[in-house]
Amino acid sequence: MNGNAIVDLQEVNKTFDGPAGPIEALKKVTLKVYAGEFVGVRGPSGSGKSTLINMITGIDRPTRGDVFVAGTRLNDLDENQLARWRGKGVGVIFQFFQLLPTLTVLENIILPMECSRVWKPRERAERAMQLLDHVGLADQAHKLPNTLSGGQQQRAAIARALANDPALVMGDEPTGNLDSKSADKVFYLFEDLVKDGKTFMMVTHDLGLAGRIPRVVEVLDGDLFDNGNGHNGNGHK
Repeated sequence: MNGNAIVDLQEVNKTFDGPAGPIEALKKVTLKVYAGEFVGVRGPSGSGKSTLINMITGIDRPTRGDVFVAGTRLNDLDENQLARWRGKGVGVIFQFFQLLPTLTVLENIILPMECSRVWKPRERAERAMQLLDHVGLADQAHKLPNTLSGGQQQRAAIARALANDPALVMGDEPTGNLDSKSADKVFYLFEDLVKDGKTFMMVTHDLGLAGRIPRVVEVLDGDLFDNGNGHNGNGHK
């Protein structure tokens, strides 16, 4: 880990209009995640956890406050710019894989490169194969996703998230649809990503896995508590 903040949220508020009045999903949340960190995110449903993730990935915008990811102030980007930034700046690993069923595993990995127009066309298949080899799936490259086990599909999703070499990789309950053995194998891959210098944030309800993550932040009723440093995201003890 070095001193560069990949994620920098500065007093972020998010308010939604509810039937009974405004709802504060996030309350002056401040959070820094540094390059090479492995950070877990926990919180019950409705706590503001999903809103926090949507701030970091640029899916949603803050009502107040600033959101910086890899040096880019997301507040300054319009929707088209955000979409282009998201394609290159952050890789997301979903709970239910989200692999396109009519494309081969290899084609699924190549697709983000084509959409973001990164790497030369002749280099994309080679890079995709290297990523599949890294996650132990080179021999499955030309198969359709539904012929793979759940653990294999999630490893393919990891390779896809890495396709454009993003500054931040985000796992949204990435082990929630896996059996314990497959989840354990996938978690080791996450640890390897961090060892290789990637910054990784993982949303999880699995207490066992959360206990293996070096730093865990928790969102409760819109407040963020950082179990890694003993302070919450609003700067209070």
